[in-house]
Amino acid sequence: MAKLEICCFGAECALIAERSGADRIELCTSPSEGGVTPSYGILKQVIDLVRIPVHPIIRPRGGDFCYSQADFAAMKNDISMIRDMGFSGAVVGILNEEGHIDLPKMAILMELAGPLAITFHRAFDMCINPLLALDQLTQLGVARILTSGQQANAELGLPLLRTLNEKTQGPIIMAGAGVRLSNIQKFLDSGLQEIHSPAGKQAPSTMNYRKAGVTMSSDSEVDEFTHYCVDEDVVGAMKDIMSIYTTSVN
Repeated sequence: MAKLEICCFGAECALIAERSGADRIELCTSPSEGGVTPSYGILKQVIDLVRIPVHPIIRPRGGDFCYSQADFAAMKNDISMIRDMGFSGAVVGILNEEGHIDLPKMAILMELAGPLAITFHRAFDMCINPLLALDQLTQLGVARILTSGQQANAELGLPLLRTLNEKTQGPIIMAGAGVRLSNIQKFLDSGLQEIHSPAGKQAPSTMNYRKAGVTMSSDSEVDEFTHYCVDEDVVGAMKDIMSIYTTSVN
């Protein structure tokens, strides 16, 4: 049966995703930066409360995926901590200056990961040669690749997603970026067995008093009186479609 991974930004989101039928959670923080490594407090809360597999992201900052030695030192510490805390997997991705997979750094992280199932995240969508990258990640022992098919969203990337899914000799190809209830069927029809989605909505702040003219964000357009949360109904509906699809093809 096809699996649904939900991107969550805290324990509350993770519990909603689990209750709604998600198969796995990618755990991160800072959605405006595309997701960075959660704090120890969030990691501890989630590992204590959530029973389905949770894979935290190992990403020390927003921006590109070419990391300094200081960034990489933090990543090594984080993946070791996540391994020792008992998580089932982790999500990583590193490129070099030329846009190829940074093989030396990835090899070190894979060794440190030990039993963790490793997802190579959408750094894959920024690499220069996706088919070469697929071969390299296969040799590294990566469990899955999260990708939009190197396009702005996964629906536009369906041609490459199909090619990767046909050619892979190891990593599961998981479609992500812009995967929604309205288009999930297209990915299932293309033979993809794992889907990644935020399945989220913006929830209003509970604050009554709202200070005007002051913001904590460098982007003055950001509404700081809303926050992301998982939409329980959307996750459930996506799982229903996946269940119906599995039944119909069997």
